Amino acid sequence: MSTPAPSLTPLTPALSEADQAALTDLYVRGTPPNTLRAYERDLIYLMAWKLAAFDTPLTWPEDENVALRFILDHSRDLSEAQDSAREAAEALIAQGLRKTLACPAPSTLDRRIASWRAFHRMKNLGSPFDAPLIRQTRGKARRAAARRKAPKSANPITRDVLEQILDSCGHSLRGIRDKAILMLGWASGGRRRSEIAALMREDVDLRDYDRDGVIWINMVATKTTDIGKTPRLVLKGRAAEALAFWIKVGGIDDGPLFRPINRNDDPLERRLSPDGIYQIVQNRLAAAGFPKGFATPHGLRSGFLTQAALDGAPIQAAMRLSLHRSLAQAQKYYDDVDIVDNPATELLG
Repeated sequence: MSTPAPSLTPLTPALSEADQAALTDLYVRGTPPNTLRAYERDLIYLMAWKLAAFDTPLTWPEDENVALRFILDHSRDLSEAQDSAREAAEALIAQGLRKTLACPAPSTLDRRIASWRAFHRMKNLGSPFDAPLIRQTRGKARRAAARRKAPKSANPITRDVLEQILDSCGHSLRGIRDKAILMLGWASGGRRRSEIAALMREDVDLRDYDRDGVIWINMVATKTTDIGKTPRLVLKGRAAEALAFWIKVGGIDDGPLFRPINRNDDPLERRLSPDGIYQIVQNRLAAAGFPKGFATPHGLRSGFLTQAALDGAPIQAAMRLSLHRSLAQAQKYYDDVDIVDNPATELLG
């Protein structure tokens, strides 16, 4: 009787509880705070969905049939359905974890699947979403639910819009802070609200300000750059003056650069949240007379690039400040400029 051939498939060693705890801690310390918050929200959602759909908790590794059911349940409109998928969705709505029975956006489903896969990696386990049938089903679902991507801001905050917003800020400490936020967010290349909120006082280099009127911004990381590889950004002119004035009158010697302000017009110790940045932009737009929903904080980013196109600035120069990784992505803002306003139409004079 011949001896069976040994298996060539290596066995994945099981992690001890101590190793699992160390791996989880490493993931937590090495993952950006915004991503950790997204993981937490997605884990809560996945746990609630599994209980509602199967009356059982999540398992590790998760069964492929559960992964397939998750995709199917989140790839169609359940408004007219009369099945278990709708019942699970209604349970999530009752818990405040889902808004409607409508088909979720493909990007939302993609993010939750990405989180679920990340949880498997944290446990050194294979993901059911890597199975050929699951991957194919996800691709079909993505194409079936494809919808035109809505702009992140209804309108860009171009220079003339920004000037009107700045006029609403006034001379209170709150107004001085808001002016510094808006001008830094726009003039440094169109910073995202999470990037503005994350800035610390030590990220601002004022050594050249008195001599040259230049402030250097040292960002730890952005959505398109890694930690330690983000180039320094520069502020000049009025934007530099607004930031330097906020630092001086706000007494910002260390800690968070931008902070909430109490009713006595005094800055607090904690940082301003990204949602706080959102509210500031909305409040200033309203104070300047713009209609509700006119723009979001992303309008600072789209407005910077749109204004660069209107002024004839080379797209590569604008991208050095915006830190866009994709030329095609930045080009969209240049393409949105009306051909009549394109400075190249006046080359002959």
